[in-house]
Amino acid sequence: MAVYTHLSSEDLAELVSAYNVGELVSAKGIAEGVSNSNWIVETSEGRFILTMYERRIDIGNLPYFLGLLDHLSAKGCPVPRTIHDKSGALSREIDGKAVALIEFLPGVSPDTPSPEQARAVGTQLARLHEASRDFGGRRANQLDIAATARTLVQCGEAGLARIDPSLPRIIEIAREVESDWPDGLPRSTCHTDLFPDNVLMRGDRVTGLIDFYFACEEAMAYDLAVTHAAWSFDRTGTQFDPRIGAAIVEGYESVRPLEAEERQHLPLLAQGAALRFVASRAEDWLETADDALVRRKDPMDFARRLEFYRRNGAEAFAR
Repeated sequence: MAVYTHLSSEDLAELVSAYNVGELVSAKGIAEGVSNSNWIVETSEGRFILTMYERRIDIGNLPYFLGLLDHLSAKGCPVPRTIHDKSGALSREIDGKAVALIEFLPGVSPDTPSPEQARAVGTQLARLHEASRDFGGRRANQLDIAATARTLVQCGEAGLARIDPSLPRIIEIAREVESDWPDGLPRSTCHTDLFPDNVLMRGDRVTGLIDFYFACEEAMAYDLAVTHAAWSFDRTGTQFDPRIGAAIVEGYESVRPLEAEERQHLPLLAQGAALRFVASRAEDWLETADDALVRRKDPMDFARRLEFYRRNGAEAFAR
């Protein structure tokens, strides 16, 4: 489960009363996610998502994350608006933890995306990049390639070997990728976590891009590489679908054509994306008790993606 903190019906009703959204009708915890507690909240005036921020998020960054939602929504991007409370605040506090109420968007996250769905996601990612160019907020990527390499070193060879005997060698791979990392690629505010479960769709139409809590200023091609790595494989990272990979890039370039240098570095950027998720998952794996209620995600799912990008290079992004 992913509801770490229990809120009573009285707590929820009091919270809802701070907003101009009517009276609380019902609330249900959402099982997905590993970093925050989330509820679907029904009121007499509509449906909303309530998030309590538990871990991995610096509360000082909340104005950035929630302000970005408002900026992108105003630009016509399919993202949820932040619901401001009666005083105009973007977030509130319960028992020392920040909470925010955001718009509920319709749609379903695809389990097995089609090329048409992947193309639509690539298109919306490019539109997001264009729309966020004039966003006033600034946030550095706290999970960049340097931080990724440090996290793997902190996990240690012994710790990584507890996950899989082949995993310790990834520390040296991360150092190699970091040393080759390109500078000067075009940048914007990026999502950097656009997995299928962070996209809502109706058929082939994107109705919602959600979970912007890793958004930051980054190379746009890196964000594209993250999305490519997240969408183009089966859940275990074993099987690559070239139709999905090609469709994501095609959709993206239908709005924002890549520069030659961006395309040249896509294979390396994809390796960096895969390394990032190996590192964060390995850290969670080693820090989460075996009997914890939260289901740990397997770092090897992205270790296999990493090996694919290292073996196939530019072929992974062939048009």
